[in-house]
Amino acid sequence: MRDRARVLHSAALRRLAAKTQVVAVGGDDFPRTRLTHSLECAQIGRELGGTLGCDPDLVDAACLAHDLGHPPFGHNGEAALAELAAGIGGFEGNAQSLRLLTRLEAKVPGAGLNLARATLDATLKYPWLGPGEAAGSGGKYGAYGDDGEAFHWIREDAPSNRACLEAQVMDWADDVAYSVHDLEDGLHAGLITFDVLRDEKERDVVAELTIATYCPPGFTTEAELAGVFAELLELDCWPASFDGSPAAVAAVKSLTSELIGRFCSAAEQATRPAGHPPLRRYDADLTVPRQQRLECALLKGVAAHYVMSRRGVVAAQAREREIIAELAESILAGAPGTLDPLLRPAYLAAANDRGRHRVVIDQVASLTDTSAMAWHERLRG
Repeated sequence: MRDRARVLHSAALRRLAAKTQVVAVGGDDFPRTRLTHSLECAQIGRELGGTLGCDPDLVDAACLAHDLGHPPFGHNGEAALAELAAGIGGFEGNAQSLRLLTRLEAKVPGAGLNLARATLDATLKYPWLGPGEAAGSGGKYGAYGDDGEAFHWIREDAPSNRACLEAQVMDWADDVAYSVHDLEDGLHAGLITFDVLRDEKERDVVAELTIATYCPPGFTTEAELAGVFAELLELDCWPASFDGSPAAVAAVKSLTSELIGRFCSAAEQATRPAGHPPLRRYDADLTVPRQQRLECALLKGVAAHYVMSRRGVVAAQAREREIIAELAESILAGAPGTLDPLLRPAYLAAANDRGRHRVVIDQVASLTDTSAMAWHERLRG
């Protein structure tokens, strides 16, 4: 409960209110931000974890913390910073989250938020170190090599490369929250319609993108996904249309509730059948049936195709990456004066250029979409 409160009151969590989820911050009052997504993820994870036997506050805290390390401009900003930090151990949103929790957030000097070992372990959905430090597959990792001391303390006596049950619940709650709610945001933005989802040719395009982006190699086929997609759309919870009226908004809200319940109930029943004793920590792994994993992946594919790949997005993302690169260059050129006072001591104490470069990356990553634009205008004129 203490750890959940510390994450909830952190500056890093507040900053998520102005960081992009899918639809850009400021374009509309409806779409989710990283903050609202994190709150919804926490609610889903808390309930699912509780039904399995996990401590609800522990899962809640992990869910609230899971996106703290995301930089401005969403995954596009993450890609830009990964390129800029290639020579110093890379940049990864999950590893940056752990860095914030254990080092950068100012609650206890030298210990970040000073959270319990179990809470920090629950945030590690990729429980291995980054490049050059026994990196895991897929390019994802949970900690930078520079943060290895904290990482090894967290993982002491834990099974190698295996996430605890609470971290797995957090990960599934994250997938469920953003796959379902990104669909809802797309509908409200007019970028997704039920008519296109019922078009077989459109579904084939989504299935192809889903395989390429959200499924491991060889995990499924377009034919299987097409069948899963058709079965998903045949569920009674799908409205016939959406026109923004009160009845239509209520119908879509009912749809999101039904889908979240479907995904979580399937995982609960597969992981802890009726009569099974409570589960937590390393008692078991979360089991999500194949059908629901594919359905969730397809919803991600829908948002990726109709929202994130829409006309104009590619050019806008290219400009965002330029802003990140130019901002990092300007901050480094004028450091430590260009840094927040909170980060200047770390820059001055750094033993070498690598350490100073990491502090500049920390600075850029801490900014919101709006403050990154403001900093860029101020420093670049």
